[in-house]
Amino acid sequence: MNKSELTFSAILVPLDYVVVFLAGLLAYGIRFGSVVSELRPVIYEMPLKEFLPILLFASLLWVIVFVFSGLYSIRSTRKMVEEITKIVLACSTAVLVIIIVIFFQRELFSSRFIVLSGWILSIVFIGIERFFVRSFQRRLLKKGIGSHRIAVIGNEIAATRIIRTIQDNPALGYKIVEHIQINSEEDIAKIKHAFESSLIDEIIQADSDIAKPLILKIIDLCNEYHVTFKYVANLFETSATNIAITPLADIPVIELKRTPLDGWGKIFKRAFDIIFSTIFLILLSPFFLVIGILIKIDSPGPMFVGLERVGRKGKIFTLYKFRSMIVGAHGMKKELTQFNERSDGPLFKMKNDPRITRLGKFLRASSIDELPQLWNVLKSKMSLVGPRPHEPEEVSKYQKHHKTLLTIKPGMTGMAQVSGRSDLNFEEEAKLDVYYVENWSMILDLQLIFRTTFVLMAKRSAA
Repeated sequence: MNKSELTFSAILVPLDYVVVFLAGLLAYGIRFGSVVSELRPVIYEMPLKEFLPILLFASLLWVIVFVFSGLYSIRSTRKMVEEITKIVLACSTAVLVIIIVIFFQRELFSSRFIVLSGWILSIVFIGIERFFVRSFQRRLLKKGIGSHRIAVIGNEIAATRIIRTIQDNPALGYKIVEHIQINSEEDIAKIKHAFESSLIDEIIQADSDIAKPLILKIIDLCNEYHVTFKYVANLFETSATNIAITPLADIPVIELKRTPLDGWGKIFKRAFDIIFSTIFLILLSPFFLVIGILIKIDSPGPMFVGLERVGRKGKIFTLYKFRSMIVGAHGMKKELTQFNERSDGPLFKMKNDPRITRLGKFLRASSIDELPQLWNVLKSKMSLVGPRPHEPEEVSKYQKHHKTLLTIKPGMTGMAQVSGRSDLNFEEEAKLDVYYVENWSMILDLQLIFRTTFVLMAKRSAA
């Protein structure tokens, strides 16, 4: 965290306090205003002078919860979706504490309306405040103010992609000042010279094939010149992030856990899937009927199509989609294999696939064809969020390290789908999905669902 980020973090504390205080005042004004008081008569009227001390304490409590929620460890690269998720969870935690206090001290407060409206208003106000602060910060970053000065090491594709992404997106908060290729010990002197001649904040090692002795020397140099060291993880390092240490015969034994989705995590995720898939199926049922009729009008064949996909632990299941191809499309796949645009892996992709119907092009572009998968989610064959479901013949071409993708149920959306890039090769897609499998959390699921909404909106606006 550089001086600019520290400054913004420090500014946010009093700003949040004032904004939460104003949200509480507005909630008080709404409750005891003429409109609401006419609809819901005031039984117990609290004078403003009695309410203010309570509000001052509640605002302080909000800020304390924000501290423990990580809302002040501001990073310029944090997504707004991630910020909003943290704000909702933090405000919900703060209001829960207030409710507990009210429960044990009934005479302290009696207006449930103020508590509820204060909770909603605090989320809205804090969200707006953070949006403007982040917008101002990003404007400064685009001018180079507050950016982290980066040296990228390596000559792999990852290094080129990192450099291009940083150069194309100055709002990320990074600025490339050096690109150094390391092949031998003689090249270490290049890094030392870069440290002495340039003001470098961080090094990113983007080449996973650099020899370990050279990496250790690079780390020593970073420690000597107080430079942050980062590196691009390979697939094994990505998958080995979850460990548990248990003693066995007085010897610490390390277990590499495949996923945090064990025990209560699995229960929470399944409950989330059941609740929301049921709600969406009920709400979207009229829409399903309209789409089904349009499909029947557009081309002969059924409204829905059942496709074989591989689920958790390699079990085959039937995935439901709105039909977007002509009848007998699967049988034509072998004839089109020569036109496959994803020859790097087991997946098949063809830009102008002749099997897709006129309406099917729209259904696929808008992802509407995937909505019937909500039934798969309800039946516990899929989840709302998870790795992309693949065909049996595609899975048969998996390499050993790809089998991690079958640890959990596939999802309607996931890391690969919201990555922001449509040209991911299979290995990149696998890395993203493996990361999800090994780093699952409910917060991550919520973030991916929010990001999916924005991706779909962007698709439709671009169409």
